[in-house]
Amino acid sequence: EVQLVESGGGLVQAGGSLRLSCAASGLSFDDYAIGWFRQAPGKEREAVLCISSGEGMIYEQDSAKGRFTISKDNAKNTVYLQMNSLKPEDTAVYYCAAAPLICQSEYGNLYWGQGTQVTVSS
Repeated sequence: EVQLVESGGGLVQAGGSLRLSCAASGLSFDDYAIGWFRQAPGKEREAVLCISSGEGMIYEQDSAKGRFTISKDNAKNTVYLQMNSLKPEDTAVYYCAAAPLICQSEYGNLYWGQGTQVTVSS
């Protein structure tokens, strides 16, 4: 059984940092790309960053450029989302998701975590 479990969310002031973790079980990072998505209240879910399977090519959305980074630890089967210089508009539920081999849009991901809330106060 595949499971993705996010952690690390919380309340932070604007300008602060958080590191989210996505712990995966039942799948290998050699076979799946892991993406981070977020959904703010009243808005559609959007992609943030993704790291592909294998060597880990990174695909970055405009919202993440210069502030967020993604990395993976194969030994721990965990993908991280480091978020710096957080803004109130980053407030959302953050999800990790797994897609076969390459990063894909929302509907191409087969497995999803339950999400972790990130709230950035002004």
